[in-house]
Amino acid sequence: MNKEASPKLSCTSCSQIWQKQGTTSCWSEPDQGPTTPNYCPSENEQQIISESFQRYLGDEEDAKLARVAAQVEGLCYQPIPGSDAVNARWTRVEDTIALAKLMGYQKIGIATCIGLLDETNTLCKILTAQGLEPFSVCCKSGSIDKLELGLKEQEKVRPDTFEPACNPIAQAELLNKTGTDMNLIIGLCVGHDMLFSKYSKAPVSTIVVKDRVTGHNPAAVLYGQNFYFKRLQKQPVIETDED
Repeated sequence: MNKEASPKLSCTSCSQIWQKQGTTSCWSEPDQGPTTPNYCPSENEQQIISESFQRYLGDEEDAKLARVAAQVEGLCYQPIPGSDAVNARWTRVEDTIALAKLMGYQKIGIATCIGLLDETNTLCKILTAQGLEPFSVCCKSGSIDKLELGLKEQEKVRPDTFEPACNPIAQAELLNKTGTDMNLIIGLCVGHDMLFSKYSKAPVSTIVVKDRVTGHNPAAVLYGQNFYFKRLQKQPVIETDED
């Protein structure tokens, strides 16, 4: 098969190279790194990569955001005296505050899951203390029953009870109306977060990724000795007609 005709992006192919050598071709001086996988975008998609990078070099908002994000990446680590190692010193919340400050953002929107209102309230207090102005919108705004979506009663979390549908587009539109500079997601469901991001006029970042089983730490599933990792390799999560 012609790999150029049907390319498959798979940078994970470099994971074993990283484990053995502590670096990859992308994290090396040009022509000095280890070998690349069969299909490497750095080699095969140079036009897309170059054209994309040019968008970071002007005075547009995207260019400023790219530069500030790189600055924050550097600021969130600190060197260890006498060593080439570094320590992370900032949490995700601190990274977010630093980016907002350096970008000149003031009005910070928060699209929150109703199940994480306490966490959102704490974040709002932190943002306010840092001189920012938070605005929060709950996922269940409007209190419209899930049956209005065409769901069946047995498809609710708790059948035969009133259960409002999430309304991520409304969350986005309400924050758009407020004129927020940046919007944050706290615990929106998979799919709802996509719709919120799609309709948000302000750039979107995530503070909390919902994962009810792991305490909102979805990376826990990805570690090799973890029960979830082994189970998900062997058992389908859900059966569909296509299966």
